[in-house]
Amino acid sequence: MEEPVADSEESLQRVRVPAIDAMLGKKFRVLDDGFVRLIDYMGDDSAVVQAARVSYGAGTKRVQEDRGLIRYLMRHSHTTPFEMCEIKFHVRAPMDVWRQWIRHRTANVNEYSTRYSIAIDAAQRTAPNEWRLQSPENKQGSTGMLSTKDGEALSASEVELQRAARGVYEARLKTGVAREQARKDLPLSTYTEAYWKIDLHNLLHFLNLRMDARAQEEIRKYAVVIGEQVVSKWVPLVWEAFLDYQRHGMHFSRIEQEVLMALIGGSPERARAIAESNGLVQPGKNGGLARNREREELETKLRRFGLAVPW
Repeated sequence: MEEPVADSEESLQRVRVPAIDAMLGKKFRVLDDGFVRLIDYMGDDSAVVQAARVSYGAGTKRVQEDRGLIRYLMRHSHTTPFEMCEIKFHVRAPMDVWRQWIRHRTANVNEYSTRYSIAIDAAQRTAPNEWRLQSPENKQGSTGMLSTKDGEALSASEVELQRAARGVYEARLKTGVAREQARKDLPLSTYTEAYWKIDLHNLLHFLNLRMDARAQEEIRKYAVVIGEQVVSKWVPLVWEAFLDYQRHGMHFSRIEQEVLMALIGGSPERARAIAESNGLVQPGKNGGLARNREREELETKLRRFGLAVPW
């Protein structure tokens, strides 16, 4: 009796990206004492293409080149193929930055615990010329800088506060207070560390939000390092499509399209009427127009096309 013949199996090799392999373990410095360190990765541009072609069925791989397929997927928001790539970082960031970071709940996270370990003896400090002023228009943003002279006093008091808080914390530990309770008055500027693993689709969403000029400067610096130093070299075709369609692309709502078409058609009066009928243009209390963020964003888009705002 003949032995059954085993099904032939395709020999697979783990995807390697030499530029990324050279970065493994390397620390990219961020802020005064923070860093981003690449730990591991899975997949590359080809993994995105491979996943997409499996869902399309056999025979599609000759229809268009990899770059064209990736751009199609990005352009039409077909997200699941991008989830086939994953990357893991070791990050060190101030607790207030990490509080924003962890809001992106689509990652696997393990953070340094100050219940079990003594808190990291480092806190993010602000240079005298880096104190930002509160934006009068955006409650969660900043605009402009405080003078360096005034900043010198703030930076000095910051150092004093951080040293005092650290001293209180260490004194509690020395008297035997539990770490989980001793930590409660540590400032949010204290650094924490975490391992952060995320798929490419959700990573691009994180980068699109946190690299934006409206994001807080401190977390934006981390996002820029991750995006420009790592992701751009890990998946260059995906990165190109991401920049073209998400970071530097432009979305138009129905209202915005109608206003734009009216302007292109040479009818600024109709464009204004459309904006008024949809609540974008309304009189303000003290003359002029009432503030409307949707209208202001539309105005920015019109100016990028060299079109005059019709109201």
